[in-house]
Amino acid sequence: EVHLVESGGGLVQPGGSLRLSCVASGFTFSTYAMTWLRQAPGKGLERVSSINSGGGTTTYADSVKGRFTISRDNTRNTLYLQMNSLKPEDTAVYHCARGLVATPRGQGTQVTVSS
Repeated sequence: EVHLVESGGGLVQPGGSLRLSCVASGFTFSTYAMTWLRQAPGKGLERVSSINSGGGTTTYADSVKGRFTISRDNTRNTLYLQMNSLKPEDTAVYHCARGLVATPRGQGTQVTVSS
């Protein structure tokens, strides 16, 4: 059974940083691309960033480009999202998901950007 467990969320002031982690189990992590999604209050799921299986190719939503960095450690079955220069509009529940089709996904971790 696939398990994806996110952590690292919290409350941060505008301009601050957070690093999200996602530990994967139940599948061969190193053979799958991975995706970060987010869902802001009252809105639908938004694709934030994706990374290929080897970590050499990444994509970002325009809204986070230049501020967020996706990475992975295949030896630890862990996906990361480094978020810098956070804005109030980044407030959302962040989910990691398997593959570019982004399914299944984890339960998520809450990120709140507020002064």
